[in-house]
Amino acid sequence: MGKPKVGFFDFSSCEGCQIELTNYGDADFLELLNHIEIVEFREAMSEKADHLDIACIEGSFTRESERKRLEDIRARADVVISFGACASTGGINALKNHQSDFKEYVYGKDADSPHLQSNLKALPVEAAIKVDYKVLGCPMDKYEFLNIVSSLLHGKTPYIPDYPVCVECKRRETICRFDLGDHCLGMVARAGCGAPCPADGIPCEACRGFVTNPNEDSLEKVLIDHGMPEERARTKSRMFTNTMRSDA
Repeated sequence: MGKPKVGFFDFSSCEGCQIELTNYGDADFLELLNHIEIVEFREAMSEKADHLDIACIEGSFTRESERKRLEDIRARADVVISFGACASTGGINALKNHQSDFKEYVYGKDADSPHLQSNLKALPVEAAIKVDYKVLGCPMDKYEFLNIVSSLLHGKTPYIPDYPVCVECKRRETICRFDLGDHCLGMVARAGCGAPCPADGIPCEACRGFVTNPNEDSLEKVLIDHGMPEERARTKSRMFTNTMRSDA
């Protein structure tokens, strides 16, 4: 039996998660390459394949014209993985969902360029096709990617944590950002990254999205109680969770 055929695809994104893959030169990732065959990957090769055992998709779904391409990838692949925040939750791209003049603000005189035209909100890939697994984060977490693909190769169901980042901070014995006079979204953010940001003095921005059934009202209250203006507290978590919020 041959190696599973894997393809990588990109939609609206910075393509940073794909670049991350090309930077992974350690033993764990190189060992994975001994067990899979990468047959499509625009960042690194021009070849294409008819059938894929695993398709990995980066980037959000922002144009109706992209639906056909997504459906084609889904039809060719046994398993579809969305990798990175843009593909899995809409990511930073989804900030545009709450703005009407974002193109003019960002691109100025080039705002009407054809390649910048999108007629949908920025949505996760699963808004167009069935997604089997998600590699979360911005950029995606390498070890989570390795865990998911390795689990699939071994016929196991990948485990994706669904508890708050605060749990990982406690495991690391990281001092809470609130105790240091800062703000943090760790109480509603999905763990799985190992909480490196708070450990390095950076508040969690929930780049992995929310846990299931996040208490957004409680988050807003805690932020206000710790000195954040009410309007800022209400919108604080929008950077990576626009499509997951109750006001999406």
